Amino acid sequence: MKFDIITIFPQIFDFYFSESIIKRARDKGLIKIKIHNLRDYANNKYHRVDDSPYGGGPGMVMMAEPIYKAVLKLKTRKLKTKVILFSAKGKKFDQKMAKSFSKLDKLIMICGRYEGVDERVAEYIADEEISVGDYILTGGEIPAMIVVDAVIRFIPGVLGKHESLEEIKGSYPVYTRPVSVILNKKKRNVPLVLLSGDHKKIKEWRRKDKKRL
Repeated sequence: MKFDIITIFPQIFDFYFSESIIKRARDKGLIKIKIHNLRDYANNKYHRVDDSPYGGGPGMVMMAEPIYKAVLKLKTRKLKTKVILFSAKGKKFDQKMAKSFSKLDKLIMICGRYEGVDERVAEYIADEEISVGDYILTGGEIPAMIVVDAVIRFIPGVLGKHESLEEIKGSYPVYTRPVSVILNKKKRNVPLVLLSGDHKKIKEWRRKDKKRL
């Protein structure tokens, strides 16, 4: 699967995409991530991609035309592709959406900045507007990292164990050594069932705890 990310701050992604599971997935050729500098698609010698909003208001708005040019270049007819725009008013990103995105050949992500993006991008260029939570961020770069991280976990071969898909959701409590830890002046122990070696009982305990969460 390929991820194309359109941004005006391409270096933001350097560290995150070069570590841990994402790095291993890239090294194995399971995923491809390419960062595209939106300024390369500007129509002026100053590489400007923003302007003041019509009707007045604070801040600057990202232009539709450079984004359109970038998306047009990145779209491939033969590949199953979706273009998403990160927006505070977008549909809430969740695990179900991540799984559906993992079935695509390519995901193109538009990272907004400043006071927003020309509404024509949402209306005529993006297939979907996505929000990663009920809060405002300074740009779409962090949401793009979140989407890549969540989506690649569904791609076969990325994770060592399929069970990790459940663990990342916090679907049941997990513990490790030592058995006893002093926290807030009290001994806090690992539940005895997890020390029993009885995998049937452990599975049942986890199932009950999952329902309670």
